[in-house]
Amino acid sequence: MRRPLCRKPKADAARRFADARKTGLSCGRRGGALRGTPRKALLGLLSSAARPPSGTPGSAGRAAPAAKMDYDWLGFGYAALIASGGVIGYAKAGSVPSLAAGLLFGGLAGLGAYQQSKDPKNVWLSLVASGTLATVMGMRFYNSRKAMPGLIAVASLFMVGRLGLQIMEKPLKP
Repeated sequence: MRRPLCRKPKADAARRFADARKTGLSCGRRGGALRGTPRKALLGLLSSAARPPSGTPGSAGRAAPAAKMDYDWLGFGYAALIASGGVIGYAKAGSVPSLAAGLLFGGLAGLGAYQQSKDPKNVWLSLVASGTLATVMGMRFYNSRKAMPGLIAVASLFMVGRLGLQIMEKPLKP
C-alpha cells in the first residue's frame, strides 16, 4: 500500500499543522491528501451567512460581505456560439475572414455580456454586435441558404429582441 505524499514523520506534526493553517490546505485523513481546497475561504463563506450584517449590533469591526454579481449567462453563451462559429468556418472551409469575424464579434459579445453583468442597463455593445451580426448573417443566409449563417442570424435576432425588451423594461436615465 502506497503512502500519501503529504505524510511526514510524526515529529514534524506541529510544523505541518501550522503550515496547513497558514495555507488553508488539507493534509489530514478527513480532508484528503492535498486536495487544494482552501479551507479558510470555504469556512469563511459558510460562516458569513451566519454573521449579522455590518452596522447591526454584534458586528463591530466586521466588513460587509461583497455584493454578488449576477452573470448574463445567455449573453456569454451567445458569445461562445459566435466564436465557435468562426472557428468551425475556418476548420471546414479554411476561411480566415470567418475566423477573424467570429473571434472579433464573439469577443465583442462576450465583453458586452460582461458589461451587462456589471450594469444591467449597459446593453449597447451587445446590441450593436448582435444587430450587426443579425443583418450580415441574415443576408448571407438569404443568398446561400447554408445552415451556419442561418443559425447565427436566428441567435442574433433573438439577442436583439431580448436586449430590446431589456431597454423597454428599465427606463434609462442620462
